[in-house]
Amino acid sequence: MKMIRAIIKPFKLDDVKDALLEIGITGMTITEVRGHGRQKGHTELYRGAEYNVDFVPKTEVSVVVSSDELENTLQTIQEAANSGKIGDGKIFVSNVERVIRIRTGEEDADALS
Repeated sequence: MKMIRAIIKPFKLDDVKDALLEIGITGMTITEVRGHGRQKGHTELYRGAEYNVDFVPKTEVSVVVSSDELENTLQTIQEAANSGKIGDGKIFVSNVERVIRIRTGEEDADALS
């Protein structure tokens, strides 16, 4: 099993969520996060004064999928989150050793469905 953490632009969340639902990924966790990569923030104007925004608002989408579903899920997220502009985000993939559904005690693949 793999955990996918995608850091995306907030306005792309609905596109990513809908695309994941289309391929059968129903469980996901969404977190509002802030950060920066190469763009290192940006400058904004407020009441005539310019100030730096070092950390840009982003949204993190986390899903756990079977290894068989990994490539299709990654491609789906990448296509749905892509705006073609700087700051589209990143996708991180890591191994998941064990999953347990708290209510029933089901484990691993049974706990994901």
